[in-house]
Amino acid sequence: MLIVTHRKIFFAITGALIVLSLGALVFFGLRLGTDFTGGTLAQITYEQGRPDAKALSLALDEAGFAGYSLRGAGESDYILRAGSLTDEMRGGLGATASIKGVFPATIAELTEVGPTIGLELRNKAIVAIALVMFAILLFIAFAFRKVSKPVSSWIYGLIALVTLIHDVIVPVGFYSVLGHYAGAQVDTLFVTAILTVLGFSIHDTIVVFDRVRENLRVNQERGRREDFAETAGRSLGQTFVRSINTSLTVLITLLALFFIGPDSTKDFALTLLVGIIAGTYSSIFLATPLLVTTERWFAKRR
Repeated sequence: MLIVTHRKIFFAITGALIVLSLGALVFFGLRLGTDFTGGTLAQITYEQGRPDAKALSLALDEAGFAGYSLRGAGESDYILRAGSLTDEMRGGLGATASIKGVFPATIAELTEVGPTIGLELRNKAIVAIALVMFAILLFIAFAFRKVSKPVSSWIYGLIALVTLIHDVIVPVGFYSVLGHYAGAQVDTLFVTAILTVLGFSIHDTIVVFDRVRENLRVNQERGRREDFAETAGRSLGQTFVRSINTSLTVLITLLALFFIGPDSTKDFALTLLVGIIAGTYSSIFLATPLLVTTERWFAKRR
């Protein structure tokens, strides 16, 4: 298949994506939400129509709020995420949100997260992602344990891990840009989206790898001599349409969630959109070409 033949082109594209994502992460960083840093989450409800976000932001600025994010929820609410509030700011939040009584507001929900809990959540999120990736590596190495020629089983797992790292870096870099220009904050929903992307991506990768394994078995049973690159390319071609159709189905659903769903889930849907596209790309254009390149490298050493 042409993807395997022209794999260097896709390696270059992958390298560019990773460099851009890491560059965004270095220069812009990530805006951690109150889930990870500690702070206040408030839902402000307007019974007679909510004000413009700029007007509410101006009122919050005048009241001494800083480093906060404001997002619409439904047709009559705003979700405010801010750092730790003083007693005076907390007690006067309703009056501040009312903008001097012009837009009567009530605080429907007020949740505060301490910095210790936020740090614990952040550490657990990192551990969760690391454990998932390590467990996937072990699973693939075990599932392909009977495959030893021309590539060992642990190579399949290692390449899958490389593609998963790509699938984490790209949406994280994108979210870094989104946080810099749109104020998006990393919260537990973002971690959930990343874990979902990992599961989806590895599913596609395993489908292709399993077809490679099956074609290798058939070649051995029939005594067929075929270059590994041809076997891998043929396997990729046999699963290409299935992978694209599956991804398109998921993307249509996520687009509907992004455009029609509530504002509170837009960043979640957008992260999934970017992650699913990155995961589909890595499963098709990165995993199998890497497998062929690795096999060629081991063949030259032998």
